[in-house]
Amino acid sequence: MSCPFCDTGCEVLGNDLAYARYDAYPVSRGHLLIIPRRHAADWFDLTEEEQRSIFLLISEAKQMLDEKFSPDGYNIGINCGEAAGQTIFHVHVHLIPRYTGDVENPRGGVRGVIPEKRSYP
Repeated sequence: MSCPFCDTGCEVLGNDLAYARYDAYPVSRGHLLIIPRRHAADWFDLTEEEQRSIFLLISEAKQMLDEKFSPDGYNIGINCGEAAGQTIFHVHVHLIPRYTGDVENPRGGVRGVIPEKRSYP
């Protein structure tokens, strides 16, 4: 089975160890995926150098999205394992621009992966 992330043809930014591409199923305008060039199943399979390269690319991608879309905030997320929602087993980091009013109440942010835990007591 081929891996859709091993094809870097949709690259919009990159460095030696990672690249960024727009998500094929974006949850917001500008939703990017940051992907290591080496095929690895999840974040914990990456080398420290690959992790650093991804973090540097996230910062570069944020600057690009700020200029292009002017979002009001960001969510950064990684799904590691099927139980966490991972469906493509080539690690990828979601950089999701957020816009005021895109959801009724954004409080809790990434805690929303478990809906009943999203709000604080």
